[in-house]
Amino acid sequence: MNADLIKAASEVITNQQILVNMVSRRVRQLSLGHRPLVLCAPGLREADIALTEIANGKLTFESTFGQNGTEPVPHVVQFPEVIVAKKAVAKKKAA
Repeated sequence: MNADLIKAASEVITNQQILVNMVSRRVRQLSLGHRPLVLCAPGLREADIALTEIANGKLTFESTFGQNGTEPVPHVVQFPEVIVAKKAVAKKKAA
């Protein structure tokens, strides 16, 4: 990854953990064939494309905790668990 692109993207997204997660998800999308949101030189790697998109403001994130991060965590409803009984499979011994 290009150090200049990392610096430019970190000025837009100041939290390093969020930046890493955004780049990781975008690299996965680009690897699956999604089109870049910015014009880029041929041969540029997916991580550099993702950092360029973030630096140009094409990718953003929205916090679920509010603007200042002091709001309480919203109540999350857990998805009901489904218990699947495994059948006991008897292995045949090789004679």
